[in-house]
Amino acid sequence: MHKYRARAGQHASGAQDVTTLTLEKVSKRFGGVIAAEDVNLRATSGRVTGIIGPNGAGKTTLVNLITGMTTLSSGGIRLDGLDLSRSSADAVGRAGVARTFQNIRLQTDASVLDNVMIGFQRLETSSVIADLLGLPSSRRETARTRNNARSLLEEFGMSRYAQHPAGSLAYGHQRRVEMMRAFAAKPRVLLLDEPVAGMNDVEAEELGALFRDLADSGVAVVVIEHNMRFITSISDYLYVLDRGRIIAEGEPREVLTSSCVIEAYLGN
Repeated sequence: MHKYRARAGQHASGAQDVTTLTLEKVSKRFGGVIAAEDVNLRATSGRVTGIIGPNGAGKTTLVNLITGMTTLSSGGIRLDGLDLSRSSADAVGRAGVARTFQNIRLQTDASVLDNVMIGFQRLETSSVIADLLGLPSSRRETARTRNNARSLLEEFGMSRYAQHPAGSLAYGHQRRVEMMRAFAAKPRVLLLDEPVAGMNDVEAEELGALFRDLADSGVAVVVIEHNMRFITSISDYLYVLDRGRIIAEGEPREVLTSSCVIEAYLGN
């Protein structure tokens, strides 16, 4: 995965930029239901930030708020100096935030290569007219995108599946395709919503190593997960969400022994 280091934001001198995603008193109410309340959270490049919580804690709502898919009721979200609090999902994506979903969202009949190429669309510069007319500039860009997608497949160890229909792959490999598509846009922040749900330990361990490589490359990786052993093994810093509020944060092993965390999960 060494090629990721060339992708992460770096100065010409080789010094790596530090990306920081900050949530300040983020709240969301759906009528009388509080889905998030005064959430303060910080995720930085080079680290895996974990978010855990019991069912209904508001974890996916938080991701939807960060990515502009759901509007804030109050509070602020910033990516370095850029205010994303009221930005659309497209604007958040252009700012460098990408995500995966709990339920895999692939073009199942399209090839793996074509699915990954979709992820590069944010970086394309040719116009719609040029694409429709098949102008040389559009053809050249499509060729570059295809080559870049093939390179990404190689880095993720998925080259042999390039022409396979995405829907024909095993669950773990479909997850990899989804992550390649998200990473194709060269995100500064990558949000992973329950990425190893339904996987066996071997598949989860392989993806965990991949997430660490992504973080080491300079991406701010945020992982929402129910698998405690998995999230403890890969996270540098852990937040616990319960009923829309952060109830604990810190080093994973310390957080998981907190009495308030144990109570939230056991319901005592």
